[in-house]
Amino acid sequence: MNGPVAFSVALSNETATAQLMADLALLIGPGDAITLSGDLGAGKTAAARAMIRYLAGDDTIEVPSPTFTLAQSYDLPAFPLVHADLYRINDASELEEIGLSPLPEGTVALIEWPERAPDALPRDRIDVALNHRPALGSTARAAEITGYGKAAAQVARLKALRYFLDSAGFADAKRQRMAGDASIRSYARLIRDDGVVILMNSPRRPDGPAIYDGKSYSAAVHLAEDVKPFVTIAGALRERGFSAPAIHYADLDDGFLITEDFGSAGFIEGDPPAPIAVRYQAATDVLTALHREPLPEILHLTPQTTYALPSFDTDALLTEVGLMLEWYLPDRGIDPTNNMRAEFVMMWRDLLSTPAAAAKTWVLRDFHSPNLIWLEQREGLAQVGIIDFQDAVLGPAAYDLVSLLQDARIDVPEELELALLTRYIKARRASDETFDPANFAELYAIMSAQRNTRLLGTFARLNRRDGKPQYLRHQPRIWTYLTRSLAHPALSRFRDWYAANVPPPVP
Repeated sequence: MNGPVAFSVALSNETATAQLMADLALLIGPGDAITLSGDLGAGKTAAARAMIRYLAGDDTIEVPSPTFTLAQSYDLPAFPLVHADLYRINDASELEEIGLSPLPEGTVALIEWPERAPDALPRDRIDVALNHRPALGSTARAAEITGYGKAAAQVARLKALRYFLDSAGFADAKRQRMAGDASIRSYARLIRDDGVVILMNSPRRPDGPAIYDGKSYSAAVHLAEDVKPFVTIAGALRERGFSAPAIHYADLDDGFLITEDFGSAGFIEGDPPAPIAVRYQAATDVLTALHREPLPEILHLTPQTTYALPSFDTDALLTEVGLMLEWYLPDRGIDPTNNMRAEFVMMWRDLLSTPAAAAKTWVLRDFHSPNLIWLEQREGLAQVGIIDFQDAVLGPAAYDLVSLLQDARIDVPEELELALLTRYIKARRASDETFDPANFAELYAIMSAQRNTRLLGTFARLNRRDGKPQYLRHQPRIWTYLTRSLAHPALSRFRDWYAANVPPPVP
């Protein structure tokens, strides 16, 4: 975008201010800067307090004005935030003394009275200028939101989001933050007297560098570029009796959805969290039911618009495992030689000829506990709510079973994994006498090795590139799963190669 982007909002009361700040909070991330300008008593601190409470998921958290402390830090669930007040600043050089010059890396900065140090402000920022509107009531305000530099696109998106919510009839709904995931999507619950729904903010995926045979990583491995696959696959799953969220309202171009809320009853319990066996059995049965029937490769987004599921082909699978060479090994202090790289790729290309020759089905791709909701009030397979499937591809049935039974984020005991793998094989065999248990077990081991190799690299990348070190704690678990799969006779060559070249993660 060229130049700043701005729009105005009338705020009749503090509730309207809180709604605006919650909507803005949905679109920001680490490193963003928001300035709050306006006269004394214009509501700057009230707006900052509303945003911090929304991000904290706690309407009662104390958010004092930083007029005297100058800066107050908050360790929020999504990212750290510093709330600053520059009213008592006389010179921009004083910002260094309070830790605001430069702004802390990976932190959201929420700054009141930016006009006190205009030359020290980041070029890319969002300004919320608040002004009294006494003619409309003692608490009425007007807000002029302006995006400068790269933040202009965020303000344009905020304007589109506000229009979407108003058009759908949810402008006055209470916003409640929801935890996100490792993607660029973000979520909020919209609460009204007539019920609760979920707002999904799913911006179009930005293109990365074209370093995979002229493609970005997301294009090479067939990750969804926009929200249309989610809407398409949700409808296809629902048509077949599976519980995917109903889509109530959609802006397919801007990537905003209002969907059914499945609640928060999960598939794990306890501390440390462990699988709820009966729910894992139900999820296994969902995959059995999905895989035993022929499924179309081309789906309908609308009666006139089709969507072709991409193939999870050998090149895509190779690109994924390559993350081990790019990110995991360097993270462990190893610079792979050209010979190592060539041998790694040759071994994997040869091994992946087995899944390439296998029958294809829908691979939902992230079919594991964070993306499954237990729907107690429903019956049978419909009790398993599925909420993440936009990256679905055509591939081997074993992949999703690995996702479920070797959950990247919680420990699945090996005895439970084997029991549910057996449950799946028996059910498939009962409905199809041509189903080959030994062949499927081999495919399961191969897809386990592929997925867990990729995850070691993915979590290293989330740490080193994206500043998300919390994912490293999962690597020892991933290593355990990988070790299990490498015990299969079909993977003996890999077992030896990994033992010689790939160090385990730091516990």
